[in-house]
Amino acid sequence: MRITLQIPRILQRYHRAGEDLAFDAADVHLLLQQLKQSNPAVYQCLCDETGQVRRHIHLFVNDTFVDPQRGLQVPLCDGDIVSVFQAVSGG
Repeated sequence: MRITLQIPRILQRYHRAGEDLAFDAADVHLLLQQLKQSNPAVYQCLCDETGQVRRHIHLFVNDTFVDPQRGLQVPLCDGDIVSVFQAVSGG
């Protein structure tokens, strides 16, 4: 099973630019655990020290928002794309 993790350009400095992050995970929680092992720098940008998704990070599976308050045991299927979006603010 291949799940693709798309990260924002600003986080690509922690990963080889232009390369997809690919995982074999049954759900979003397991994908993040695999990310923690394979690329701790990107993981730390997405999750805090307790393993919770950071407040300014939003995850989507294909086009569906993953609400961390409801848990990360969102099932994944072969070919799914998990996208990471960062909230942006400024003035």
